[in-house]
Amino acid sequence: MISNRLLFVCLPFLMLFSVVFSNQQELTTDPSEANSLAKDAYIFAYPMLENYRTMYVEAVSSGRFNTFTRIKTLFGPDSKTVVRPNNDTIYSTAWLDLRAEPIVVGIPGVQDRYFSLQLVDMHTHNFAYAGSRTTGTDAVTVMVAGPYWEGEIPSGIDDVFYSEGNYVYCVVRTAVNSEKPGDLQSVIEIQQQCSLHTMSEYSGAPSPEAFQMESFPPFDQTVADSAGFIGYFNFLLGQLQIHPSEEALIQSFSKIGVGPGKTFDESKLSEPVREAIESAIAEARQAIYHPGTTMGSITNGWSLPGRIFGNRERMQGHYLIRASAAHMGLYGNDLEEAYYPSCFFDSDGEPLDASKHNYVISFSKEELPPVDPKGFWSITMYDENQFMVDNPLNRYSIGDRSDLKYAEDGSLILYLQHDSPGADKESNWLPAPDEKFTMTLRIYIPAPEGLDPLYCPPVVRKTPAE
Repeated sequence: MISNRLLFVCLPFLMLFSVVFSNQQELTTDPSEANSLAKDAYIFAYPMLENYRTMYVEAVSSGRFNTFTRIKTLFGPDSKTVVRPNNDTIYSTAWLDLRAEPIVVGIPGVQDRYFSLQLVDMHTHNFAYAGSRTTGTDAVTVMVAGPYWEGEIPSGIDDVFYSEGNYVYCVVRTAVNSEKPGDLQSVIEIQQQCSLHTMSEYSGAPSPEAFQMESFPPFDQTVADSAGFIGYFNFLLGQLQIHPSEEALIQSFSKIGVGPGKTFDESKLSEPVREAIESAIAEARQAIYHPGTTMGSITNGWSLPGRIFGNRERMQGHYLIRASAAHMGLYGNDLEEAYYPSCFFDSDGEPLDASKHNYVISFSKEELPPVDPKGFWSITMYDENQFMVDNPLNRYSIGDRSDLKYAEDGSLILYLQHDSPGADKESNWLPAPDEKFTMTLRIYIPAPEGLDPLYCPPVVRKTPAE
């Protein structure tokens, strides 16, 4: 076992290695070379910057590391903080600081609903899961360790997950049935059973001395959108163990001032080089914001996302996909955990518009969303601004946990319109706004046959005029 004292002795040498690593090459004076390197560096760094922006707001500025933040309400029409929120789960989140010692996460046994723990590293890789799909329905205690920790694993730990970086985002999702009275309170009680402890707290050992380091650089979006992104990138690289497969790549970026833990001085760049870097950032952002078909495909009016989130093995080398995924939906799930097709067009290729038409989506028994018994599916309605739709039923999503009426042959018709389709059909009605709208189908734990090939829901059709 390596003692904490020895760890603190070793860390300066690790930091020294970082300085040597980043100073092996002089800054380039070639604007063309700077442009090429900066574009690749920005795409690589983009998800890390988005992650740090979120961490700074949620944990650094408030000092809320290693503490669960428990959201105790479901998103609805009044929820405007994020676009396309779900009405299926509530969240408990925490930022883990692993510099001094590992963190022990305890999750309860959850037999009657979907439940998951997702761990996201500084690159935004989903490096570990626990819960319904991966560890089952029993209670589990896991330990999350940083890149330089070596020691004895305390008794009672079911699994140890190692992060490449010092900081980890922890997301707990617990399914709620919004149409079942009292279900939200049941989930809030489950939330309270999730726990976080330092390893020393968990094992009863003496606490290590708090690790001292320079303060976190304040996050400024204007700086992150300029050549100043290199300063943030360097800080973040200094907080993780660079993967062997990416050492040469990071080394190549040193020609524009990139290096783990290195202070970035923009004044050392010539004006042509600085302008080339600024131009590269604009080019990179254009590529990130408009990735085209690299993120998935469109079939039957549905956008079918591919494997845009995952662990290092899955995302290795896919830097543009990783960046675009972070832009589209930071902290998204692996495809095996959740699959989110979204519908924008009807069978005629026209945008969905409930001010002009009523619609239906008809599932044969064989076309119903392929879901594992431990998971569920739902469809959520959104208005033109990508928020949920206020309606007389207070129904914002509909799915297999709803009290639906199926035909005798197992088929299902859902009604997508502004006005009620009639009392006999309201059980299958997902109210739409009196304007254009879109929808997202969420399948939590899709069955394997729904992933290869990717499941495509039936086309949405206008109903004939009555």
